[in-house]
Amino acid sequence: MTAAVQLDDIRDALGLCTYAERAEIDRLLAGADSFYEFVRLAWPVVEPATPFVDGWHIGLICEHLQAVADREIKQLIINVPPRHTKSLLVSVLFPTWVWSWRPSERFLCASYAQRLATRDAVRSRRILVSPWYQSRFGGQFQLTGDQNEKTRYENDKGGYRIATSVGGTATGDGGDVLILDDPHKADEATSDTVREGVLDWVKETWSTRKNDPRTAAEIIIMQRLHERDVTGYLLSEIGGYENVMLPARYEADRTTVTVLGPTDKRTEPGALLWPERYGDKELGRLETLLGSYGTAGQLQQRPTPAGGGLLKADWFVDYDELPDRFDEIILSWDMTFKSTESGSFVVGQVWGRRGADKFLIDQVRGRWDFPATVVQFRAQAKQYPTAGAKLVEDKANGPAIISTLKHEIRGIIAITVKGSKTARAHAVAPDIEAGNVYIPRRAAWRREFIAEVEAFPNGPNDDQVDAMTQALDRLYRPQRITEQKIKGI
Repeated sequence: MTAAVQLDDIRDALGLCTYAERAEIDRLLAGADSFYEFVRLAWPVVEPATPFVDGWHIGLICEHLQAVADREIKQLIINVPPRHTKSLLVSVLFPTWVWSWRPSERFLCASYAQRLATRDAVRSRRILVSPWYQSRFGGQFQLTGDQNEKTRYENDKGGYRIATSVGGTATGDGGDVLILDDPHKADEATSDTVREGVLDWVKETWSTRKNDPRTAAEIIIMQRLHERDVTGYLLSEIGGYENVMLPARYEADRTTVTVLGPTDKRTEPGALLWPERYGDKELGRLETLLGSYGTAGQLQQRPTPAGGGLLKADWFVDYDELPDRFDEIILSWDMTFKSTESGSFVVGQVWGRRGADKFLIDQVRGRWDFPATVVQFRAQAKQYPTAGAKLVEDKANGPAIISTLKHEIRGIIAITVKGSKTARAHAVAPDIEAGNVYIPRRAAWRREFIAEVEAFPNGPNDDQVDAMTQALDRLYRPQRITEQKIKGI
């Protein structure tokens, strides 16, 4: 800023340029043609007590945001660890930079909490009215006096910024640029009800807020919290988004590529994202505080810890052949009737116990409605006639099956579960870790089963885990030993 003032004084004194030429030079000096330069120059305005600490990831994010402003990118998802200037770049500085040369742009900005969206809107407005900004771009527009509130302000060129929250009433309005900054609250992302509520809002409300779908842009910036968070849903089920994914520690096999090229500049495994601010000591302390799940999701942008979190994949023992006899055989069913491509699965498992060892013998899984589920249940019961207890959780759609089949098939037991899904998994984890749980090496469904176990409780599905924990809880209890042989095995 000092250099710019000195140059202005020299030009004024010597009269070397016209007003229009000086305005153009001022624009260049202020970084209007480069969002990254704008960030560097505007930083003292928004963070006067905090020195600017550069990092290559800042330049990379700025490059992609500039591509959004130019509409080279129209749908962008950025996944980056917390406290890496994500909100400052995207929700505070970016709109003010765009207004410096396109003040007619209309921004709709949201976060999981209204106070966060309001906070960033206020910080943006402070930049807009600052002497630094006004001296360089004050001629581009003026904020209007009749619409200049914390959550909504407009300028005299037709541009506006609206700050709202997930589920907020202000999303009746639209925008040319939609910015969704942290749609999930970290400690609520594992709640199926809350998380699915956020996804419903994204599907039904946020997706309809673009003023002109042909030209509008959308930016989502967040840390990963669950396999089926907003990022997971949009990338796996919708598509069309450019994804900048930056883990705190480099993982070579997870670098994303956008239209601008590879997004990660690091080459050494484990290299830090922002060592100038988060060195090994600082990051290590954060990893300890967050634990394996928090580290995997919030820092590494991988909601599932490598190798699994609560339940480790390598705890299970593979088998090629089953024992000739079992002390008992049971069926365990997890049921939700939604015969849609995105609905929950129905799962039926067959388990056998021999002493302390438990074997997953067979499994069926599908998105079935009630009639199809009845057919599958009957078929499994017929295939394994020596199975005694047939466990069905007594909630959701379980009672319908119990009522329909209890007088036809013996041993159907309504199970009233206690505690959360996570608590039930914790309860059976020692059995698995001890090497007492066996799974078939060559089953067609093995890969999906292991993937779900590793991702639990942050995976998109948990039906196989629920059926397993229900079975293992039953088999853990002392039972009267009755030798049973499996028909057909």
